[in-house]
Amino acid sequence: MNKLSGQSPKFRLFEQFAGVAKALSHVHRLEMLELLAQGERNVESLAQVAGLSVANTSRHLQLLRLAGLVASRKTGLYVYYRVAGDDVIDLLRSLQRTGERHMGEVGRVVSGYFKDRDSLEPVSRKELRQRSKDGLVTVLDVRPAEEYESGHIPGAINVPLKEIEKYMADLPRGKDVIAYCRGAYCVLAFEAVAILREKGFGAWRLEEGYPEWKVAGYPVEGEHKDL
Repeated sequence: MNKLSGQSPKFRLFEQFAGVAKALSHVHRLEMLELLAQGERNVESLAQVAGLSVANTSRHLQLLRLAGLVASRKTGLYVYYRVAGDDVIDLLRSLQRTGERHMGEVGRVVSGYFKDRDSLEPVSRKELRQRSKDGLVTVLDVRPAEEYESGHIPGAINVPLKEIEKYMADLPRGKDVIAYCRGAYCVLAFEAVAILREKGFGAWRLEEGYPEWKVAGYPVEGEHKDL
């Protein structure tokens, strides 16, 4: 008899774990989790930034909520969603690292897009915190303004990628610029660094992004709930 069959405790646990894996098995749901890791969003806001219909977004959110990956609250007519805990962000990063190590196509995409734009090692969180405390760098948050306002690295200046050339003259030339965005594969920081280097700035990426900085226990500023 198969020990995993029937209603054994192990079977019931594996069934629940399979539900979590199923909830993660869609590209839009993975992207939604990355977006919600920046801060709470209502369905309409999330649909807009994800480029999906409200109905489709709601269906994905319900699957994520049933798997325990997101939590919700209702305020007036709006329902706000957020990641259910920091361990959800850790789970996403673990999934990404496993893909990097064991899936050839992931490596090809990383080499073909991300490393072509920046093959240099990113700045570590520990190094950024120390250099920022010493006033040696300009920290640039290149996410949209509403995400910055929902929480950011202390002292970071918000210059969304689409506005970076407009505000470039205001950046001090005597300091390196460290840019960050939503996470390890967020293209915003890669593109910002490429633009800044082209204009003669010493520019570097922060390893990973704001959610990972927060989960690692580093201080944040401006944190509030809904976007």
